[in-house]
Amino acid sequence: MRLGMVIDYARGFAETVERVQAYEQAGLELVAIPEVYSFDAPSQIGYLAAKTERIELMSAILPIYSRTPALTAMTAAGLDFVSGGRFTLGLGASGPQVIEGFHGVKYDAPLGRTREVVEICRQVWRREPVVFEGKHYTVPLTKEHGGSGLGKPLKIINRPVRSSIPVSIAALGEKNVALVAEIAEGWQPLFFHPGRFEAAWGEALESGFAKRDPSLGELDIQLQIAFHLGEPAPEAVAAVRNQLALYVGGMGARGKNFYNQLACRYGYEAEAKEIQDLYLDGRKAEAAAAVPDDLVDAVSLMGPEDVIRRKLDDLDAAGVRTLLLNPVAESDEEKVAHVGRLAEIVRERAAG
Repeated sequence: MRLGMVIDYARGFAETVERVQAYEQAGLELVAIPEVYSFDAPSQIGYLAAKTERIELMSAILPIYSRTPALTAMTAAGLDFVSGGRFTLGLGASGPQVIEGFHGVKYDAPLGRTREVVEICRQVWRREPVVFEGKHYTVPLTKEHGGSGLGKPLKIINRPVRSSIPVSIAALGEKNVALVAEIAEGWQPLFFHPGRFEAAWGEALESGFAKRDPSLGELDIQLQIAFHLGEPAPEAVAAVRNQLALYVGGMGARGKNFYNQLACRYGYEAEAKEIQDLYLDGRKAEAAAAVPDDLVDAVSLMGPEDVIRRKLDDLDAAGVRTLLLNPVAESDEEKVAHVGRLAEIVRERAAG
């Protein structure tokens, strides 16, 4: 199990980057940068590439709708180049609120588009002339599909550092997860419940694995998770609870909320309905209070060392291979120290 961390896009980027070297010395192996309606992730990843030497870098995530497939491939190849082969392309569909609300692009066919984007990216990285005719993308764009007829197949001019850059996909829906299990090296779920994930995704994973190319290797589950070594402050627990309330209750319209649907598949149907009703009524504190304690506990990595070890065992048994930590200790020094001790615990577990 490797340790990574997601850098918050909302605050403290420069300060966090300056601490990355300390985290790296403490045992951190991966840094991921999100992209929502924020600063773009590739600019920040490129900056991190210049500031680091060994730590791996990942987007978490680049929305598939906001760039053409070829530009996505070029961006990934460029980041892999400036980092010396340390980049993983994290992709996801995002949601209609961001894609249509911020980018002004129709949010449609997320499964089909994701598959085609990945196929085109892999053509580009192999330096093949890109020729692709799918349901959603046609390259080159022909007259029959609205082009001028002047386009011709092209391959990327530069030689990518790697002909196969790892692809990690964020997914929650069952069909999306089946696609990830089939075509991707990594999977970025959110609010992963190690005791109930099979109820939510077991059949989907099995379906995808049945079609998986063995050359892709084991699926690397890369899990964003709040982390604290020792009993966390009430504020840290409240932050996890508030985030769950926001996503389950307010991240999407009623009937179109992926996180609410996930909570239902975990077996929290009544609680999910109550949280959403309260949140959409503007009663956010009550919505947070309605989040089940065991759900808060299951989707976080907080507690004394014996609890942390038990949770690591549960996550490992569920197939989690990468932890994208959100350290919630009060001081920066404590956060680095906690990551360092967690790295020691992970090594001790690996040694038996």
